[in-house]
Amino acid sequence: MSTAPARPAAPPAVPHPLRTRPFRLLFTGRALSLLGDAAIPAALALAVLEATGSSSALALVLGCAMVPKLLLLPVGGVVGDRFDARTVALTTDLVRCATQLLVGVQLLGGTPSLAVLAVAEALGGAAGAFAMPTGSPLIKGTVEPEALHRANAAMGVAQSGTRLAGPALAGTLVLTIGPGWAFVLDAATFAVSALLLTAVRVKRIPIPRRSLRADLAEGWQEVRSRDWYWTSLVGHSAWNGAAAVLMTLGPAIAVQRLGGGTTWIVFLQVGAVGFLLGALLADRVRPRRPILTANLGLATYALPLVLLALAAPAWLTIAAYGLAQAGLGFLSPVWETAVQRAVPAHALARVTSYDWLLSLAAMPLGYALAPLAASAWGPRVPLLAAAVVVGGCCLGTALVPGVRRFR
Repeated sequence: MSTAPARPAAPPAVPHPLRTRPFRLLFTGRALSLLGDAAIPAALALAVLEATGSSSALALVLGCAMVPKLLLLPVGGVVGDRFDARTVALTTDLVRCATQLLVGVQLLGGTPSLAVLAVAEALGGAAGAFAMPTGSPLIKGTVEPEALHRANAAMGVAQSGTRLAGPALAGTLVLTIGPGWAFVLDAATFAVSALLLTAVRVKRIPIPRRSLRADLAEGWQEVRSRDWYWTSLVGHSAWNGAAAVLMTLGPAIAVQRLGGGTTWIVFLQVGAVGFLLGALLADRVRPRRPILTANLGLATYALPLVLLALAAPAWLTIAAYGLAQAGLGFLSPVWETAVQRAVPAHALARVTSYDWLLSLAAMPLGYALAPLAASAWGPRVPLLAAAVVVGGCCLGTALVPGVRRFR
């Protein structure tokens, strides 16, 4: 008597990471701090301009926040790998809580000191350099490998949600009780995040104590040894530079040619919605070639740049920007998951720090070159140049064997 072969047992279903306590605590803390951070740019700009009436003063404060972050990011990656990522993130949350509270108190006092604001933002930027590389180790250390993709997608949804709510919250606070309270709120979110992190237990793989130079070199070797990684970083850097060009020249074009300031507000809000939809899509779709698919999606940022340069109809430009931001929202969790699975846990913070460094370093370049080129040749030239660079770099990754083979 013959019998049919038994079917293999189905693998046990992996619960959504938000059903697990460690990731739920981590997610809640990160979402709160993201909301506070999303409210700060608008509040900071209005506060500094109201206090000083000078765009140069605003540029000084923003530069004080950015420069320490860029200089210290590689060191932050070493610290994130060498020590407990949870402890590093908790410490930086407390530092940023103190700096944002200091700014808030200064603004609420009515006569803020530009020097104090600049120093506070510099300290906050330095703390951010140590906090940013801990993101991936914290996620990888709190969820099972099978749940990494959904965990990163959940973080992407939180990021996009705060992008929508943050500016509206900032506007409400500024118009009702003043910009200082936006900084007090941001300080409170960092305090709550630190409190939640005290209850999170994160798995980690300690690395042997060596010199700082040796740790930096090992992290860079991890980057260089993966052609899919470093070539994608070139595309990501080009994207950030192009985004800086668009953010510098786009508002004036929207006001002068596309219908006014309301058009620019709708432009940004549609982009935030697109980012959210991209993150939601990433939770549902698992492309066979994730790096290739994500980079091709990132190349769509060339579309709104070209349409702005040609002064295309507002609705078409806005739709293109929404599509481009959807590509970014899709890339973020897909990229994070790929990196977390491919890079050894003991080097993850350092590798991530180089990602942040190369991406952020292109933005000041875009901010500086865009107005210079626009004053010399008009806005069309830098916008089209940025479109060619971001489209060429992101599409060009398809020629890299490691990008095509990564599954």
